Amino acid sequence: MTENLQLGALLAACHWIGQKGWSPATGGNMSVREGDKHCLITESGKDKGSLTADDFLLVELESGLAPSGRRPSAETGLHTMLYNRYPETGAVLHTHSVNSTVLSRVERSGVLVLEGYEMQKSLSGQTTHLDQVVIPIFDNSQDISALVQKIIASTEHAPLQYGFLLRGHGLTCWGRDVAEARRHLEGLEFLFQCELQRRLLEAK
Repeated sequence: MTENLQLGALLAACHWIGQKGWSPATGGNMSVREGDKHCLITESGKDKGSLTADDFLLVELESGLAPSGRRPSAETGLHTMLYNRYPETGAVLHTHSVNSTVLSRVERSGVLVLEGYEMQKSLSGQTTHLDQVVIPIFDNSQDISALVQKIIASTEHAPLQYGFLLRGHGLTCWGRDVAEARRHLEGLEFLFQCELQRRLLEAK
């Protein structure tokens, strides 16, 4: 699949995310790899449900800068970190759904452990509900460079898979292409909703 087709798939995914209400009020950011040295990422302040191809900026993976001089998402560093550390990554989706945001605060530890759900198999490499899916949770920060370094340091010996949560902020997930990233997003959002409802029912 060419980059142009991937961008078209990403635009469709962004419109779908907007319809789901997972990136309200211009929140969130999405990107797709563009060769070995660049990615295309959403421009800051754009409504994700009504994006066009012109709303994606070419960004250098090494510097995180847009040669056009326009302002990419404030969280571009999270995307470039994933592309640089995991060369197989082809697309990254960062969303602000209610379930991911609330669950990231309800879970007080540094990881969210999901197990016993059939939908765990929506995640690449997961073949049974009996396995554990471990989603790291990092404290939110407005200093993205410092946050990136913290994530790198804490995952040096345990590579990231599927996604991670920022506490009180939302989910970042990815895949080898847009289709896989979108499947991971939908699967994780379903799992988050199930887990949150399970905890609420058990607390009664």
